[in-house]
Amino acid sequence: MDLKIYDTSRRQKVTFEPRIQGKVGMYVCGPTVYDRIHIGNARPLVVFDVFARLLRRGYDVTYVRNITDIDDKINARAKERGIDIRDLTETTVDRFREDCAALNVLPPDHEPRATETIAEMIALIETLIERGHAYALEDGHVLFSVPSWPDYGKFANKDRDEQISGARVDVASYKRDPADFVLWKPSDAETPGWPNPWCEKGRPGWHIECSAMSEKFLGPDFDIHGGGIDLVFPHHQNEIAQSCCAHAESERGDRFARYWMHNGYLMSEGEKMSKSLGNFYTVAELLEEFPGEALRLVILQAHYRQPLDFSKDKCREAKAALDRLYRLKQTALTHGVDPSVDGAFVSALSDDLNVPLALAKLHELAEGIDTAEGAARFLGALDLLGIAQMEPDVWFKGADAGDGPSAEEVESLIEARKAAKAAKNFAEADRIRDELKDKGVVLEDKPGGVTEWRRA
Repeated sequence: MDLKIYDTSRRQKVTFEPRIQGKVGMYVCGPTVYDRIHIGNARPLVVFDVFARLLRRGYDVTYVRNITDIDDKINARAKERGIDIRDLTETTVDRFREDCAALNVLPPDHEPRATETIAEMIALIETLIERGHAYALEDGHVLFSVPSWPDYGKFANKDRDEQISGARVDVASYKRDPADFVLWKPSDAETPGWPNPWCEKGRPGWHIECSAMSEKFLGPDFDIHGGGIDLVFPHHQNEIAQSCCAHAESERGDRFARYWMHNGYLMSEGEKMSKSLGNFYTVAELLEEFPGEALRLVILQAHYRQPLDFSKDKCREAKAALDRLYRLKQTALTHGVDPSVDGAFVSALSDDLNVPLALAKLHELAEGIDTAEGAARFLGALDLLGIAQMEPDVWFKGADAGDGPSAEEVESLIEARKAAKAAKNFAEADRIRDELKDKGVVLEDKPGGVTEWRRA
């Protein structure tokens, strides 16, 4: 596979070369489970799902996406609702997975939780202290010493002033340097905590979690690290600092992750997404109005590195586009062929995951579905993008009618309409057709007296 990636650390598009021939290790930052994910959270989930599907065409892939279930936001939300922290995180994880399934996001190979990686975090922090890159305070805090690593800031292209400014939310009197960041902190009686060498009960800082979880499953060096562009600084810069400083250069095959990929920002209805502006949408809220595949297609229509302006109008347009794709899929399935891969389509995706170009290639492939080979390539392209994955009848008729008539009711009314037409009662036949249309069901009369239907 001739794969090119825009590498954030190099600030240019480069040819991908795995550390181990035929194998790829990829880590992507996952959710902090204190609430339902919003459509901005969904973007990296969908982007890196397509990328993982592409990689699996040519490599043995180990895809790791973590779950952060230790966080002050989680603690505050549980206290606000008056529920146990564990109950909040378990419920939120279940709902997160439901949202992923609705978006056709496949599960990663490993989905580690921060609470299950405490021992590895403590060991990593101890190593950083031993190597002179971290220091422990009497009150139980442990901090990373930013001045101890001269390369700090290079990845994010941040100078000294920007480093301090970016750390302002964590500036505290106990820091030796204003840019230092927390690796471990003490917990009070009401806050989750674990036994550790520095205080009776404590919990990790956010940044150390990903360094520990990625190393646990992929080793100290791996191929690809992904996430949203907002994570470049300070989170990913801090991950790099921790992981590089915990291992001598002779112990490392490379420089933590060899390639870094970041998806662009998401705007909503032309402005920054905000509850006060009324353009803040959770995936769950949008699924009440649109199919998950429509949300997925909207996300994919913009190049992953570019800003995405999300709107409900685009969801409606995506639903109409999917209707067309499902009609084409109906035709393609009549050939009874297995999906195959089209070279030009894969080449588009292999050029820094250029999904907009791949979608253009998909429409070209649709012109060839009258042949078995063309149908197979069209179906394979749908699978790689993770769209039009239902059976067409389920898409059009719906496994769940919601507020509309059930499939049985629709079929009964179609039979009544046929009887009315046979009796030359065309006014009654038109009335039934219009009634169904008002209820969101469209009838299509085909040759031979066959009537097909779909939900609008």
